[in-house]
Amino acid sequence: MASTPTPGTALAALSDPVRRDILAALGPDEATVSQLVARLAISQPQVSKHLAVLREAGLVRVRPAGKWRWYSVDGAALEQVVRWLERFSATVNERLDRLDDVVAEIEEGRA
Repeated sequence: MASTPTPGTALAALSDPVRRDILAALGPDEATVSQLVARLAISQPQVSKHLAVLREAGLVRVRPAGKWRWYSVDGAALEQVVRWLERFSATVNERLDRLDDVVAEIEEGRA
């Protein structure tokens, strides 16, 4: 059963490069497992395993249609993760600005 991801479960799911590749392969569209296997050149069991993790984390949706299951990215769920990460962007940017200042001072001292 899919759930609304917490930052921890979503980030844990996103920590695997194959799962990030699956999300990228889905993009704004829908795809079946077979289509993802062809796009990513990995085995069907691997794709299915990773989709299950993404689904449990609430990052992908599944839409049954006949014998097919169509997977898509849950944009709203990813937006929650982005909002959580944005809380840290000011701090990171401030530290990078300070690092730029230190590097500039070091370079001025060499000239």
